[in-house]
This record gives sequence, C-alpha cells and structure tokens, in this order.
Amino acid sequence: MSLLAWIVLGLVAGYIGSKVVNNTGQGLLVDILLGVVGAVVGGFLFNQFGEPGVSGLNLYSLIVAVVGAILVLWLYHALVGRRRVV
Repeated sequence: MSLLAWIVLGLVAGYIGSKVVNNTGQGLLVDILLGVVGAVVGGFLFNQFGEPGVSGLNLYSLIVAVVGAILVLWLYHALVGRRRVV
C-alpha cells in the first residue's frame, strides 16, 4: 500500500477506535499515528491466527486496522492515562 493509503486507513481506524475506547478522539495526529500502529498490530495478530492482515484499502483491512487500533488505544490509555496530572 502507498503511504497515503496507510495514512487514510490509519486516520479512519484511529478515529473509530478512539470512539469505541473512550468516546472522544485524541487529536488528528495522535489518531493517525495510533491508527497506523493499530493497523500494523492488527495485521500481525490476524496473521498469527491464520487470517490475512491488511491487504489494501478495503473494508476487511479497515476492520483489521480498527481491531488493532482498539488494542493500541486501550494500551495507550492504560499506560499514559495514569501519568496524566490534572
């Protein structure tokens, strides 16, 4: 996939994952970054279970990326959420 396709997939996956995990986004840049990382993590996990990972800019890849983004966002909030000073 091209870099632009990864960014678009990451943005959408990060946005959806943010809405699922905490009902608000983290900001455009963080959503993209965590979404792209989530797409990689989701692709890796799906490959480990014998399923294809991210294969392009399609609905299946979006589902894989969202699953990965949810996991990454959950870990992000578990680690960074505790350090936040109010």
